[in-house]
Amino acid sequence: MIARLARCLRELGKPRILVLGDLLLDRYVWGRMERISPEAPVPILKVESDRDLRPGGAANVSLNLQALGARVACLGTVGEDAAGRTLARLLDRAGVGIAGLVVDRAKPTPVKTRMIAHRQQILRIDEEESAPVSPAIATKLLRAFRREARKADLVLVSDYGKGALTDPLLAAVVAEGRKRGLPVLIDPKGRDYAKYRGATALTPNQAEAELASGVEIRSPESLREAARRLVDGLALDFVVVTRGEQGMSLFAPPTEGAEAELHVPAQAREVYDVTGAGDTAIAMLGLALAAGASREESLHLANRAAGLVVGKLGTATVTRKEVLDALAAEHRGHAAKIHPPAALGRILARHRRAGERVAFTNGCFDLLHAGHVQSLRFARAQADLLVVGINSDASVRRLKGEARPILSQAERAQVLAALEDVDYVTIYAEDTPHRVLELLRPDILVKGGDCAWRKEGVVGREVVEGYGGRVELAPYAQGLSTTNIVDRILERCGRAAAKDEAPGGATGGPS
Repeated sequence: MIARLARCLRELGKPRILVLGDLLLDRYVWGRMERISPEAPVPILKVESDRDLRPGGAANVSLNLQALGARVACLGTVGEDAAGRTLARLLDRAGVGIAGLVVDRAKPTPVKTRMIAHRQQILRIDEEESAPVSPAIATKLLRAFRREARKADLVLVSDYGKGALTDPLLAAVVAEGRKRGLPVLIDPKGRDYAKYRGATALTPNQAEAELASGVEIRSPESLREAARRLVDGLALDFVVVTRGEQGMSLFAPPTEGAEAELHVPAQAREVYDVTGAGDTAIAMLGLALAAGASREESLHLANRAAGLVVGKLGTATVTRKEVLDALAAEHRGHAAKIHPPAALGRILARHRRAGERVAFTNGCFDLLHAGHVQSLRFARAQADLLVVGINSDASVRRLKGEARPILSQAERAQVLAALEDVDYVTIYAEDTPHRVLELLRPDILVKGGDCAWRKEGVVGREVVEGYGGRVELAPYAQGLSTTNIVDRILERCGRAAAKDEAPGGATGGPS
């Protein structure tokens, strides 16, 4: 299946996809939370950056499609305001067609502001008016839709409930799609799905499917019944229910040569932010279907793309290459995470061009224990990627003595690569990480430490701070170390051996 999906993805081409829906502007305010306000029991966010603006809603669907290699036209409304102009500029800069954007002077562009501290969202502020657009604006949108639909291979409708998609407009879009033989996929919103009747497919999440079908989903049978009610009641070709950690499920009426049910389990990975995961899923699903992939292939690819985007913070996109790399890594196993420093430097350069930040931590990691796991989890939470540098066998012997390491460098690298929090592993021969830090240039250097440590004592600090990076100290796990574990093993083995050799013991009794 993996080889088949990779081949399918490489052969998708560049279908033309028309995206219609609610356009949002997502604003991110990044900072650090260091204390509680003396005025009220609320945290104080010390702002470090407030200029991170990203397209959201249907605009994010458009950006995902563009990143995945489609040719995209985006239709929707923006206000006559700075947010609307920014949104149009961001889409245009990304290569998304914006001829179908309609300026609505009666409604502001919806803006969602998220406050982020230590990779955690602590507050969201919504500035929006959700009233339906006027009939005149809806007519302008329909004219733009009919004009752009002549060149499209598929239509994606992204309903965020902000008023751009009136019931008459949706009915006209679905009817136009049926007349042209143009598939119409809809990411729905709300309780009443009658407005979507006749669409090719809907992609609700499980909670939305429960609400719209009136069926409480608690088992495979109830999931099947909810999907059946949606498909039959709305005359759909199929429905895809996205189910978070349980994956995705497709249901269709039984037909010759097509599966009526398909279930794809979620890809196991750390979830950092589910913002926009549905946008990525429907974008990949639509791209694959528009390019002629089967429903099964399209569902698998959509599931993997969504699994990648939840590992990123904020409204984000996934490229076709990232999905291909993930499939290749899945095929090769954990060994795909392990690279020599020079090769890893080239890989990280690609991540940086995509705007991702890199954290780095290092050590011997001879016997992996709970303290390591806690430290690695902390390190991964500081950035978009975590690189772990480990000392070579010769380096460990110089640092720890001839009895160490217990596990070889290859074994230690494989164990670390198997952890979800670890994105890459590299082995360095020097006793300190100075050279590898100069080569990889991580944004953040993380080191485990106790209360006696100061950041000034972290080896490699001067390298990282010298090019503008920073140092973070991971919480210290008291009493947890490889040396302590080895000592306990030797002590217990010694006691057991002494007991066995004592008179009456297993080996010391009378013969």
